[in-house]
Amino acid sequence: MTRLAGKTALITGAARGIGRSFAEAYIREGATVAIADINLEAAQLAASEIGRGTGAGAIAVQVDVADQASIDACVAQAEAELGGIDILINNAAIFTAAPLVEISRADYDRAFAINVSGTLFMMQAVAQRMIARGQGGRIINMASQAGRRGEPLVAVYCATKAAVISLTQSAGLNLIQHGINVNAIAPGVVDGEHWDGVDAFFAKYENLAPGEKKRQVGASVPFGRMGTAEDLTGMAIFLASSEAEYIVAQCYNVDGGNWMN
Repeated sequence: MTRLAGKTALITGAARGIGRSFAEAYIREGATVAIADINLEAAQLAASEIGRGTGAGAIAVQVDVADQASIDACVAQAEAELGGIDILINNAAIFTAAPLVEISRADYDRAFAINVSGTLFMMQAVAQRMIARGQGGRIINMASQAGRRGEPLVAVYCATKAAVISLTQSAGLNLIQHGINVNAIAPGVVDGEHWDGVDAFFAKYENLAPGEKKRQVGASVPFGRMGTAEDLTGMAIFLASSEAEYIVAQCYNVDGGNWMN
């Protein structure tokens, strides 16, 4: 399990959840990882736990992907400490839901600042350094099945993830001339602590008991259950590996059969 031996990766939102699972999987495959998170203390704890006894390294860096100065500082620190960045995973994101007539401009602005602008300008900052380094690289953006379709209560989140898919396509076509492959992963419903918040949104707006929405969406997945963060790591490793060299500007559904395209 050394498909990423000698590679370095910067993963945003990696102190917990899906991002942390990616970091753990990458280290198992031989990579050195920068765990970037808005919560530096949590990132430092994750780095110390993940890197312990693996023979590979994990460092912690702070980033607020909605702030350009923070992005620039994060990327500069990660490059300096890792000796270059081979792989970027844009994982940091937030979820929001509301009926269309109740969407606030502040909620809209925050979701787009993190999910869309954060993805774009992290890509830009890392790609600039990859180009200057001259060794190519891999960028993996986290989209969602929500970006494949509209949903009645999730207009803003769906729009942000549709934008991530579109950015992936455009960036992939633009950056492959520099040997930088840009692709995306579109998870379906993934179990984890964030789903407590998602479930609460639907409990409020659909008048459901707590936990009922989670039960419903899990039962609707053709595979028979909600996904886990670990279900996504295989695709994240593959897209970063030499096996995916000829894959450009694609978005892969990893969702238990929930959505086809």
